Amino acid sequence: MSQKRRRIPPNQRVTSKFPVLHEGFMPKFDPKTWDFVVEGLVKNPVRLTYEEFLRLPKVVSVSDFHCVTGWSKLDNKWEGVAFKTISDLVKPLKEARCVTVVAGGDYATSLPLEDLLDDDVLLAYRLDDKPLEPEHGGPLRLVVPKKYAYKSAKWVRKLRFTEEQELGYWEKRGYSNTADPWKEERYA
Repeated sequence: MSQKRRRIPPNQRVTSKFPVLHEGFMPKFDPKTWDFVVEGLVKNPVRLTYEEFLRLPKVVSVSDFHCVTGWSKLDNKWEGVAFKTISDLVKPLKEARCVTVVAGGDYATSLPLEDLLDDDVLLAYRLDDKPLEPEHGGPLRLVVPKKYAYKSAKWVRKLRFTEEQELGYWEKRGYSNTADPWKEERYA
């Protein structure tokens, strides 16, 4: 079996393009008014402007991206802030086990904190050496390579640390809350 083949979850096909899929409208971005908020079960809640967010330590991560609709795009070069950096900044309380990701366009999803602390999870503002385009989630997108893409929320504005995992936009509509592409956890 080829190396590329082992990187593709069951019933996925590789694409060289990056299809654009989203529900609802694409929010407008104004760097002067945009903010990023972290709240909930944390010792140090924060609100950052766009400029303040860009000053956080930067990471570069190359990962594959798997959409629940059946396509995978390999070797995406993301740049942004490691989720671990945000977690270290806000210092989650011991009862914080999950994080709800709130995004523009009335979108939300939730993941276990443990999954978000993986080394390859980041809040990205660049893709393949260019600013992240709005249709791909710019100015800020969560990237969780080990999950289907609906867990990698576009247009992220807020993180809320919680005790229990909440159902997000697609999860309330029957999609899997665990979203593991290797187990084909597409639907609840």
